[in-house]
Amino acid sequence: MSMQTFAPLMFAGLILIMLIGFPVAFSLSALGLMCGFFAIEMGWFSPDFMQALPLNVFGILSNDLLLAIPFFTLMGSILEKCGLAEDMLDSMGQLFGPVRGGLGYSVIIVGFILGAITGTVAGQVIAMAMISLPVMMRYNYNMRYATGVLAASGTITQLVPPSLVLVVLADQLSVSVGQMYKGAWGPSILQVLIFALYTFMLARFKPDHVPGVPKSARSLDGWALWGKCLRGIIPSAILIFAVLGSMGGLPGINTAICTPTEAGAMGAVGAFILAALHRRLTWPVIREGMTGTMRITAMVVFILIGSRVFSLVFQGVDGGKWIEHMLSNLPGGQLGFLIVVNVFIFFLAFFLDFFEIAFIILPLLGPVSSKLGINQVWFGVLLCVNMQTSFMHPPFGFALFYLRGISDSLFKSGGLLRKVESTDIYLGAIPWVVMQLVLVVTVIFFPQTVTVFLDEEAKIDIDKVQIEAPPQQEPDTKPEDEQKNTDDLFKNATQGDPAASAPEGAKEEDPTDAVRKALEGDAKK
Repeated sequence: MSMQTFAPLMFAGLILIMLIGFPVAFSLSALGLMCGFFAIEMGWFSPDFMQALPLNVFGILSNDLLLAIPFFTLMGSILEKCGLAEDMLDSMGQLFGPVRGGLGYSVIIVGFILGAITGTVAGQVIAMAMISLPVMMRYNYNMRYATGVLAASGTITQLVPPSLVLVVLADQLSVSVGQMYKGAWGPSILQVLIFALYTFMLARFKPDHVPGVPKSARSLDGWALWGKCLRGIIPSAILIFAVLGSMGGLPGINTAICTPTEAGAMGAVGAFILAALHRRLTWPVIREGMTGTMRITAMVVFILIGSRVFSLVFQGVDGGKWIEHMLSNLPGGQLGFLIVVNVFIFFLAFFLDFFEIAFIILPLLGPVSSKLGINQVWFGVLLCVNMQTSFMHPPFGFALFYLRGISDSLFKSGGLLRKVESTDIYLGAIPWVVMQLVLVVTVIFFPQTVTVFLDEEAKIDIDKVQIEAPPQQEPDTKPEDEQKNTDDLFKNATQGDPAASAPEGAKEEDPTDAVRKALEGDAKK
């Protein structure tokens, strides 16, 4: 076996071991170490090569950017449990309810707002399903539409800043988190519009699927209803502006006054303040928020360590070069590369979580995309749009699992009129996955959806560069005068004039004066 054939086998082993279902972090570490020992035995690199592994691990733990993950996770966990989703869904549902598809619009809008302040798919799907699913069933909403819109509106949180996925992608692609956030705003808004358009078209052609809620079902009306809506939206908007604006993550803000870690810390403090304003900041809420933060942070760190062990050995056997040659020679150049990569990520997301894809697969794809001249922010946002489908894939989508669990709990407790079948959940997710793929295609063929909000890079046209020489100082004498003085000096020297070589303006000294000055000097001594 040669080293050239070992890299493809190692990559195939990576895919196989991840499909087994054992925890990915430990599977990667075991595979990387086993392949490393085999490579040393074959003489492909020396044992000293593996001494870089501890330094790589310490480099992960000293990465300041990754400190933003626990802060943003804590912010989302606290806001998820403080009742903000319940208040928003109740007020928005009453505001849009009388319109056909109004409950669907309210779920989409609230999902977008909560995605910008919580960033947790599980909590968002569960909270919205607990509140909206019984209401939708009570007013005869189509069950497949109801489950689909709840799952899709929960997964959009992976794309809306300040998403944890965008932080990880920015770290792996070595780009600014603020730029990544700015680039994600265009696809996020476009995704909401696509979901709303689908609801609108369904209301036009199949009105019985999304009926309006009778006005008699409203408990609030007029300024009381608008006031409740604004009490939920305005504090959330202030928190979003403070967190994203301070790190330059909003369109139109080109100056960052905080690092992502500092902005995350400020967001966590803001979450505690919002929970206190809603009078729901209790010790159980804080304890559950911190426990969830600890689990997610530990998972991320262990996946990072495992992926670093694998990637170190993979690069040692020239796996990076193999990936680069394979993807760089695809037909179609950039377009061919993007199509193949997105198809690969889409099918890989059936089995892997977005963290695993970002930490394991992206380091292999990033260098190739950079050499092909692809904008790294656009590439990262494009992959983020694709990876949000990992929560919606039947039958392994985590959002579908969450929806399955909460619907069973609601039925057993009497909250639902009838049991939600698995076929309704899985078949209901398909149209929304298709809409997410439509967004992927749109971002590929219209990069302006991402780059329109980015800061403009200073571009220098080498052909138009002009180098101006410093102005020359004019000499004290003109060239004609210098030539005349030179000719006069030469003429006097040839005629024996002793003063010919003297500078102009100098006087010839008399010999008797010189003798007299010498005698006067001796007398003084």
